[in-house]
Amino acid sequence: MHVKMVDRLANSEANSKRIGVVEGCFGAAGQPLVIPGRVLIGEGVLTKLCRKKPKARQFFLFNDILVYGNIVIQKKKYNKQHIIPLEGVTIDTVPDEGDLRNGWLIKTPTKSFAVYAATATEKSEWMNHIGKCVEDLLQKSGKAATGEHAAVWVPDSEATVCMRCQKVRFTPVSRRHHCRKCGFVVCGPCSDKKHLLPSQSSKPVRVCESCFLQLTAAGGGGGGPAAPRRSSDSYGRTGSKFHNLSDDDDEDDSSD
Repeated sequence: MHVKMVDRLANSEANSKRIGVVEGCFGAAGQPLVIPGRVLIGEGVLTKLCRKKPKARQFFLFNDILVYGNIVIQKKKYNKQHIIPLEGVTIDTVPDEGDLRNGWLIKTPTKSFAVYAATATEKSEWMNHIGKCVEDLLQKSGKAATGEHAAVWVPDSEATVCMRCQKVRFTPVSRRHHCRKCGFVVCGPCSDKKHLLPSQSSKPVRVCESCFLQLTAAGGGGGGPAAPRRSSDSYGRTGSKFHNLSDDDDEDDSSD
């Protein structure tokens, strides 16, 4: 049913108009979003767990990509556009912890991060719609789901000392660094190596000593341990909206 409804909307005037509005909100710095066959499934503000702190970001779910950006003027202007192809996306739920509730992981080969919705219902809607879009894309392309994903970075606030040596305390002089393989917050001496992670960059990227040893031993494969759980301060969130995938849905809808 989901596939049929999306296909029917693909060439509708209302859908094209909605996507055009989104494209316009990102301005000239954004990438063109109106292409044949693309459907805007839903949109809303989610809280993205960034390196420094949780931040509100505007998300748009299309049938083939997930787009998000910084909010300059709500419903009017966004910047720092990020486009994630859904074919490479895997999602996993995140258990509630303190003020971080209704969250899930968006994992891709190049970047992975956690987002949080305002309510459990919104979380369910987002995860269901993303899951259906990914499933539809994989069925149409005949491709298999992506096996490897970038690590979710541990926020800076969750580490006062290096997560590898457990000795170096972070200060304005002893800066925090992130291992691109395991996502740990580490000190300079514990992350002075670089290794090529083709899915993330065409150039060697910073990795911790532990991951470097595993990667070199495996000839480029392997990975570091999973990152620990994290918490954060409370923050405001705004609801999300998903478009009714029906033939008569023709109303005008108003780094990190």
